Amino acid sequence: MKVLIAGAGSVGRSIALELLGHGHEVTLVDHEPSAMRVASVARADWLLADACSPSALTDAGAASSDVVVAATGDDKANLVISLLAKSEFAVPRVVARINNPKNEWMFTETWGVDVPVSTPRIMTSLVEEAVSVGDLVPLFRFHRSGASIHELTLPDDSPVVGRRVGSVDLGPHAVLAAVIRSGTAYGAEPDLTLEAGDELLLVLSAQGQDDLGALQDALAPH
Repeated sequence: MKVLIAGAGSVGRSIALELLGHGHEVTLVDHEPSAMRVASVARADWLLADACSPSALTDAGAASSDVVVAATGDDKANLVISLLAKSEFAVPRVVARINNPKNEWMFTETWGVDVPVSTPRIMTSLVEEAVSVGDLVPLFRFHRSGASIHELTLPDDSPVVGRRVGSVDLGPHAVLAAVIRSGTAYGAEPDLTLEAGDELLLVLSAQGQDDLGALQDALAPH
């Protein structure tokens, strides 16, 4: 897979190293000479240019890229890069970094964004997941479908503790994808008996967002 990353800061370089480690081709683009730390990601192609410019994206190979990642520290730049990648170069998948959660509402398909990634939001979710027992914690939302992944750690007094997965009614818009117990992931087999402390990973359809209260009550009412 060929990936173009706009923004060669610490985030962009980290993404590049991970992708290269998985055998993908990576091009890093940044307009700041100080960001040209070529030796840090020596296997990537580098370009000193402003990725907000169509000509720069052309030189970087956007037209033949499978994915463009707008990973700069400037939300305005990330939106422009995303829009150009999708509208001018028809890139199949555009991933955009959101620096300020207040700007999340703009990172939609209208601006060419297929997958918005809010680092502050992810960090908040991870903190909540680490300290919350009995609460539905949103971990990830699939922008295109509107589906989402939530986590809930079963408290001791959960009404589903001691019951088999197959007997738990989660409603029509939620699916139990996996159960994590003592660090081991288990498939949500119908005969698996739920225990206190189990971490449930649930996938909700877009319609299921309106059923969060009922789902909470079914698993761990407050």
